[in-house]
Amino acid sequence: MMKEEIKVLAAQDKKSILQEAQEIVYERKQEKERQYGPFEESMERTAKVASILCGKEITAEDVYKILISLKMAREGYAHKKDNLLDAVAYIGGLQKYIDENE
Repeated sequence: MMKEEIKVLAAQDKKSILQEAQEIVYERKQEKERQYGPFEESMERTAKVASILCGKEITAEDVYKILISLKMAREGYAHKKDNLLDAVAYIGGLQKYIDENE
């Protein structure tokens, strides 16, 4: 194969950040649940702990938004693909949480 053909094939196999986030939020869920428990429950527990620490109500939706903010703040300091991937995955997770809890 020529170099150009290899580059084209590699580009076709490369996933977009949106596709990777989709896998994190929807397709790798069972794998993560075995390690850390259900993600949505973890966000709810985090909200309860944060509420106690802050002395005011923090919701699971707030936790998603805080984590998105953290990833964007890190990205503002130094670019790292993982920052963007995690931010997109948290945004997808937030939408999924909202959809399931309306």
